[in-house]
Amino acid sequence: MRVVTFGYQTWGHKTLQALLDSPHEVVLAVTHPPSDHAYESIWADSVEDLARANNVPLHLAKRPDAELIDRVKRAEPDIIVANNWRTWLPKELFDLPPHGTLNLHDSMLPKFTGFSPVIWALISGESEVGLTAHRMDDGLDTGDVVVQRAVPIGPRDTSTQLVQATIDIIPEVLSEALELIESGNAIWTPQNLEDRTFFHKRAEIDDRIDWTWPAEYIDRFVRALVDPYPNAYTYFRGQRLRIVQASVSQCRYGGTPGRVFIREGKGMVIVAGPDAYRGGNRGLVIERLRTDDGVEHDANDFFPQGGGYLTNER
Repeated sequence: MRVVTFGYQTWGHKTLQALLDSPHEVVLAVTHPPSDHAYESIWADSVEDLARANNVPLHLAKRPDAELIDRVKRAEPDIIVANNWRTWLPKELFDLPPHGTLNLHDSMLPKFTGFSPVIWALISGESEVGLTAHRMDDGLDTGDVVVQRAVPIGPRDTSTQLVQATIDIIPEVLSEALELIESGNAIWTPQNLEDRTFFHKRAEIDDRIDWTWPAEYIDRFVRALVDPYPNAYTYFRGQRLRIVQASVSQCRYGGTPGRVFIREGKGMVIVAGPDAYRGGNRGLVIERLRTDDGVEHDANDFFPQGGGYLTNER
């Protein structure tokens, strides 16, 4: 089939490479210009560079306009394949090819519609992430599904590991979906939108730790925001600390959430959780942290003893 791709960052790059390795013909690659946004300057393999290296016609755009729509029309695609295209596509564009537009979204739709689905899934305690190939419609990630693959979330997995795992299965999911569509054997399954969960773009404030959360939640939060993502952060005596590595304590600790308490194992225990004064909660053991000067510290060196509080503000 003749394919036009809409993609950006590593997701778009992997998708374009999978198509270049397939029997299909890529007649146009559409991508965004480079960005310095925190979440767009990581996982930043360039669709533009890959297209140019393989002599694929290329179009750069921040959002669809009349010029782009006309360019896609002239390419005469049988299908559009989109992955991590960051702006809305109008119906006159996504319905333009005979087979419409196949969108790849890195979650098990209808759960985790929207932005940063792997991060939100890990934070929320979900048991799996995955990849969904679905037909684009007027909604955001609401179209009928043709192929899904799940990736289980392990007990100590990080978002970086899970994102890579979902990227790795792009070629097989895309290949299966296109084969089903081209052969006429695709079964399109409507999503149950009553089960839909919809998450917004992440901003800096979304990375701030709330010490009234249970330690188990904060542990997932830290693992969801490992490098290269902006790390989970807190404040200590006016200084911002980014938590690089942590775990849930073995013992239970009581007091006020955020209290820098006592050493356990490889780190310093921080009192956490609702009703912490009752002494029924695990604490969070901070093991590694990073200060705003970029220096990473062993927590037992940074906190030579207990005392003071981690807070939401300077």
